[in-house]
Amino acid sequence: MKGLAFDVSHLLAGGLVLVSFMLLYQDRLYALLNTFALQAVVLSLSVAWQAYVQDADHLYVTAFIAFAFKAIIIPIALHRIIVQLGIHRDVENVVGVGPTMMAGLALVALSEVVMLRIASDADVLAREDLAFALSVVLLGLLMMVVRHNAVSMVVGFMSLENGLILAAAGAKGMPLVVEVSVAFSVLVALVVIGVFLFRISERFESIDAEALDSFRGSR
Repeated sequence: MKGLAFDVSHLLAGGLVLVSFMLLYQDRLYALLNTFALQAVVLSLSVAWQAYVQDADHLYVTAFIAFAFKAIIIPIALHRIIVQLGIHRDVENVVGVGPTMMAGLALVALSEVVMLRIASDADVLAREDLAFALSVVLLGLLMMVVRHNAVSMVVGFMSLENGLILAAAGAKGMPLVVEVSVAFSVLVALVVIGVFLFRISERFESIDAEALDSFRGSR
C-alpha cells in the first residue's frame, strides 16, 4: 500500500506541475481559464488522495473547496468578466513561449534540488510533494511575470496558491479552520479582483499591464 500511495501521490502532484506548464503555454484567455479549471481538478484529486493516505477526513473538505471554488466558481466568474468587459481574447507575453518554457524547466529543477536537500530527513512522500508544490508556486510566479494581461496575472496568482495548498496537504494536512479561512479569502479576493478589473477597464479602456505602466510613466 505504501508503494501505491507514493506512486499515485507522485502522479497527481506531477500532473499539477504539468498543468502549470500548460498554463504557461496558453495564448488564449478562454483556454487559459479552462486549463486553470483542470489544474483545480487535479489539485482536488491530489488533496483527496492525501486525505485517504493520511486518514485525515478534514482534507476532504479542502478537496471539495478546491473543486467548488477553483474548478467551477472562479473560472465561470472570470469568463463572465471577460465577456462583460469585452476583453481582447489573446494573451500577450513579455517573452516568447520557448524561453518561458525553458525558464519553467529551470525552476522545476531548482525546486527539486532545494527541497530534496532541505527536507532530506522528512518522509519521502511529503518530501516529493513539497518539491512539486514549490515547482507549482514558482511557475505561478513566472506566469505573473511574463504576462501583460491582468486576467492572466490573476490566474497565475491562483495557480501559485494551488501550490501552497498542495504543500500544506502533503505536509500532513492543516487545521480545518485554516482551510475555511483560505476559501473565504479566495472568495473575497475574487470579488475585489472583479471590481478592480471593471474599474481599470473603465478608466483606461484596457487591462494590459503594459498600457498601465505607460500611463504611470506619462504622469
